[in-house]
Amino acid sequence: MPARDETWQVVMPADDLWEGELTGIRLGAKNIVLLNAGGEIRAFEDRCPHLGFQLSQGQGTNPGNCQLAVFGTRVRAGQIEILAPGPE
Repeated sequence: MPARDETWQVVMPADDLWEGELTGIRLGAKNIVLLNAGGEIRAFEDRCPHLGFQLSQGQGTNPGNCQLAVFGTRVRAGQIEILAPGPE
């Protein structure tokens, strides 16, 4: 069960993120990168903690191989949803 200040938020249609593709989005005050890894949707902070670049710009390696802050994700009714923290 999510913490009281967290909510699931729709960020895009699941069909818009193809397998192997990544894309950057903004959710509240957070920049997030979404990755479709073999049909599994993953969400990470859109910043490499080691080198500081935005992962959504296609630099560096696959964010799925990096130890980054991870957001909860799910696909419901064809929409990608992220378990987003409440306002900071």
